[in-house]
Amino acid sequence: MEYSAVPLARLIEHFQRMPGIGAKTAQRMAFYVLSLPKDEARSFAEAITDAAEKIHRCGVCCNFTDQEICPICQSPARSRKTVCVVENVEALMAMEKTNEYKGTYHVLHGVISPLDEVGPEDITVKELLSRVSADGVQEVIMATGSNVEGELTAMYISKLLKPLGIKVTRLAYGLPVGSDLQYADSVTLTRALMGRQEL
Repeated sequence: MEYSAVPLARLIEHFQRMPGIGAKTAQRMAFYVLSLPKDEARSFAEAITDAAEKIHRCGVCCNFTDQEICPICQSPARSRKTVCVVENVEALMAMEKTNEYKGTYHVLHGVISPLDEVGPEDITVKELLSRVSADGVQEVIMATGSNVEGELTAMYISKLLKPLGIKVTRLAYGLPVGSDLQYADSVTLTRALMGRQEL
C-alpha cells in the first residue's frame, strides 16, 4: 500500500517489522503515534533511542541492563549456587513474576535450532560454561521451552555440565491449572506424571 506521506509509510513499515505485528496493527500503531502531542511523540522516540544506546547484556548472566552488571546479579539476597537457564529475557521476567525463585539466571538469547542454522556458538553457551566453572555453581535449572528446540538445547547443555559434577534439573511441565485431563496431549501427560509431587 502506498501513502502520499513517506514518513507515515516508513513508520508503518518499522512497526510491521516487529514480531507478531501485522499490517493492520502496524497501521493502528503508526496512527496512534501521529495522534500524540509533539512532546509525547518526542519522548517516545527518545525512549527508543535511549534503550538502543544504553541497554546491553549483563557481564555475568547476559540479561539486558544499563549497568555493567544487572541488578539480579548484584543482589546479595540471590543465591549464586543455583542458575536458572532461560531462552530469553521475556522468560526471565516470567520467572521473576512468580516471586518464588531466589537464585540467579543465565539468558541464552535463543535456542539450538539446526533447521534455522542456529548452533551452540550462536547462543551464550560458552559464557554459561565459563561462569559455572568459576562461580561454584551447584545446580543449573534448565528452563527452556518444551518444544523440540528447547529440549535439544537443554539436553546439549546438560551433557556439557554433567562431567563438571554439577546437578542439572529441568522444569516440570504438566497440566495447566483449570484444564481437563481428557484434553491434554500425551507429552503433557507424561511430563505431568514425571513431575508429580507428594501431597
